[in-house]
Amino acid sequence: MLVEFAAILDALGGIGDALTGFFDSFSQVKPIPLLIGMAVFVMYLSMRAVALFRTLRAAYPESEIPFRNIWGAYIAAYGFNNIVPARGGDIIKFFLVKISVPESTYPAVGAAFVVESIFDLTIAVPVLIFAFTQGVFPAAPDLPKLGALDLSFLSGNPQLTLFVVTGAALLILVAFAFLSRRVVAFWFNVRQGFTILRDPRRYLREVWLVQFGGWLLRCTAFWLLLDAFGVGGSVRNVLLVLGVNAVAALVPFAPGGAGVQQALLVTVLAGATGSVVAAYAVGQQIAIAVVAIAAGFLALLTIFGFRSFGDVMRAGKAHRAEEKDQRY
Repeated sequence: MLVEFAAILDALGGIGDALTGFFDSFSQVKPIPLLIGMAVFVMYLSMRAVALFRTLRAAYPESEIPFRNIWGAYIAAYGFNNIVPARGGDIIKFFLVKISVPESTYPAVGAAFVVESIFDLTIAVPVLIFAFTQGVFPAAPDLPKLGALDLSFLSGNPQLTLFVVTGAALLILVAFAFLSRRVVAFWFNVRQGFTILRDPRRYLREVWLVQFGGWLLRCTAFWLLLDAFGVGGSVRNVLLVLGVNAVAALVPFAPGGAGVQQALLVTVLAGATGSVVAAYAVGQQIAIAVVAIAAGFLALLTIFGFRSFGDVMRAGKAHRAEEKDQRY
């Protein structure tokens, strides 16, 4: 009995030491790199908004598209993604962009978002190759040990995961068949959203290179945040953080991929003190979420006149229902 009690006391002491180290690391955060890092991160989001704006302008050359609306939609969506899981903010972006572009259609706007993702794919592949060749990412069988619900569930239930993916693909095919009578109009609108891809040089100049510039700003922001929390900024650490973000984006069940990011960051940045990395993993997520939510809410209020994210969701549903009524 005494031995068991002593073991419990030792365990509690260990937890207390870990928490003490964690909060000590938080108290040693450098405010200047943190503030500059967050400012640079907002600049990164703004560059992404510029690329989306140019894609939409190519699709609708005769429409007057206010950039501030596209910027506001992008910032608001990013902020909302840090509140709700499964990238719910993308629905807000979908609606806000649609009402900001005169005579636009949802398929064309959706296609413009796909154009935006082309850069993400081209940059994510080399980043992930680098990250996984560093020998710090856990193997698939070890993912449940990280404690992140997203990764534990997926890796621990491969059959169910395969079933869900297959089911989603079948639902897409069924929906496509159901909408086949309007497929001609649908694909016409989709092609309109892809307009800029018909001119590869223009796409490279006005979209890809702009997104690349934004990506460099994102790297700079992560470097500054790594310095702010005492982990240490370096090219290797920044690329590892980008790799973690890419993996977290694949399983966005938690807001902003929080659980996956924190679990993986503690693993891949194991070269630094555990309490320092834990403080960075949590602190970075909180800092980005606070800034994104504040900027997103400000954009909603000042640009679109909405007083909450909930108001946008309700307006989006009403707008979609109105379009269906007009169609029929």
